[in-house]
Amino acid sequence: MLSPLDTSDRELFIQISMCPKMMAHVYEPCTYEEAIAAFEVKAQPWDSNGAGWLSFGISDLSSTEKLGNIGLKIVDHEAKIAEVGFMIKLEAQGKGFAAEALKLVRDFALTELGLNKLVATCSVSNIGSFKVLEKLGFVREACLRKNTLIKGQLVDDYIYHLCKSTL
Repeated sequence: MLSPLDTSDRELFIQISMCPKMMAHVYEPCTYEEAIAAFEVKAQPWDSNGAGWLSFGISDLSSTEKLGNIGLKIVDHEAKIAEVGFMIKLEAQGKGFAAEALKLVRDFALTELGLNKLVATCSVSNIGSFKVLEKLGFVREACLRKNTLIKGQLVDDYIYHLCKSTL
């Protein structure tokens, strides 16, 4: 189940953002203060004409347990292109929650928001994430060498896309 990111998602968002294992494929783990600031940015009301994220908390439908977050950010308003990203807590990974949440966001973005293309970036070593993207129809477009600094090392990232016309 997706719901607008709100204060009930704050604790898990901070835990994920500060967790070295969770951030191993994303960026340096946040400090507590950085995690709070990031949450405040992601939890802002969304303006479809703005540059911010439309963020959702992900919960288990049967138990209402908080599982993570997902969102999209329009990166090109004229071409109607948005970036998507998701984080699922460790104990909920591999159970289909990310794929289900991404499917909901994908369908909403392409149908309700009228977007033409979704893009995602993911570390080449983040096999779980890129398998979710591929399962939902995203196509690997490129590999950006030495693209993201994590733990003092530049790592390679894959770029994925999904065009509305291919569905």
